[in-house]
Amino acid sequence: MISCLCRAPIAAQVCLALLLLFGSASAPGEAKEPVLTPVSADSREGRELVKKLIGGGYVLFFRHADTMGEHCDRSFKVGDRAGQRNISPQGREQSRRIGEAIRSLGIPYSTPVLAGPVYRARDTAEIAFGKDNVKVTDSLLADDFSGPRLQWVLGEHRRLFDSFVPAGTNMILVGHRTPAIMVLGASVGGRAFPEGAALVLQRQPSGSLPRVVGILMLAPIEGGGFHSC
Repeated sequence: MISCLCRAPIAAQVCLALLLLFGSASAPGEAKEPVLTPVSADSREGRELVKKLIGGGYVLFFRHADTMGEHCDRSFKVGDRAGQRNISPQGREQSRRIGEAIRSLGIPYSTPVLAGPVYRARDTAEIAFGKDNVKVTDSLLADDFSGPRLQWVLGEHRRLFDSFVPAGTNMILVGHRTPAIMVLGASVGGRAFPEGAALVLQRQPSGSLPRVVGILMLAPIEGGGFHSC
């Protein structure tokens, strides 16, 4: 069972939705959804993912970069940088390395890259891919910042995750972990989706949820990846 430490009034909605989504996963005798494991680009599994991405046709959903050592969100206002949990100095370097890795590995992608408006997502995208190549959109808003629009935000995540992407390019999104868990399920929960990692998503012709092909860490950080908030 998921335990939720509510950080703000909106978190109560998020906790309830998570419990409804995953509450039955731990029931005795029931099969649990397998949790995925993030892989580095130089591992065997990572090299296979990179090979797929070079061919194109995928959505890459990046979680914002490292925030270790930064305070938790305090204001939940989109334009209030001081009241938000921002990426750390390590996170800024990680963002730069993500962009560098995408280029050096020859992974094609279309612009604009879409990023959520909360600064840790926006900054990650703009450092990695260049400010002029990034479009900020409320469709990738963090759950705690969504207020009464939470269901709309989740619907937008699902729509973007399910985007048709032609061969020869990939679509890049930068956002937050909890909306991804709420849309895609428990396989990307727990320790599966650290800060700076990317879900590699493949659209399914059946109209079902996109398949999570893997979770790729292009710029891993020793001891990083999760924040206590």
